[in-house]
Amino acid sequence: MIAPTFPLLVASSDSTMDLIMKADIVVQLVMLILVGMSVACWVIIIAKYKLINEATRQSQEFLELFWGSRRLDHVYEETANYPDSPIAEVFKAGYVELNKLSSAGNQPGTGGTPLLGATENVERALRRASTVELTSLEHRIPFLATTGSTAPFIGLFGTVWGILMAFNAFAQMEGQPNMDIVGPAISEALIATAIGLAAAIPAVMAYNYFNTRLRVLSSEMENFSSDFLNIVKRHFRTG
Repeated sequence: MIAPTFPLLVASSDSTMDLIMKADIVVQLVMLILVGMSVACWVIIIAKYKLINEATRQSQEFLELFWGSRRLDHVYEETANYPDSPIAEVFKAGYVELNKLSSAGNQPGTGGTPLLGATENVERALRRASTVELTSLEHRIPFLATTGSTAPFIGLFGTVWGILMAFNAFAQMEGQPNMDIVGPAISEALIATAIGLAAAIPAVMAYNYFNTRLRVLSSEMENFSSDFLNIVKRHFRTG
């Protein structure tokens, strides 16, 4: 019995690279740009996935430490063990500001800053630290959205250009062009759209996923800031 062969699949695999190499220089440039965007997206996706996972894990561990400890100074000393936790960084900012106010004697009845002014200072420090941490986590993620929205159009531009060049070449040929001539030229152009979609789809999916994860972290930072402010208010009332 003769083993079956798959000449069409082999031919297709070989001819794809041939089509890319034979494509118009503009189409090749478009493909190169799209491949570069796709590679950059995957680098960002892998790096951000690791970073956000580590930030989430360390934040949960820090919250357990914070609520399980009775001394803020002890918690502050332990923040070095959570370098990727945005909540730990928010706590550090609030604790440093609280220390400044306490050192200056800013407690009711001591002639220092009133309770309202003191808590506002700490609140600003917490809000500023939250913004810095969220901005750091969001760094380069907008590139995924840019790729997701523009890659299909860049690929479409390459396809349209390739088809225009193909029809221009056909118009200069003698006789009636057949599929043996038309097919490869159109295939060259369509590859650009395929690469554009291949770059855009994972970029959009990753962008939406990271946005969801960052919203959760942002909400946790806001909740922690509110809880920390309540602790500060009790500190100044009882100090």
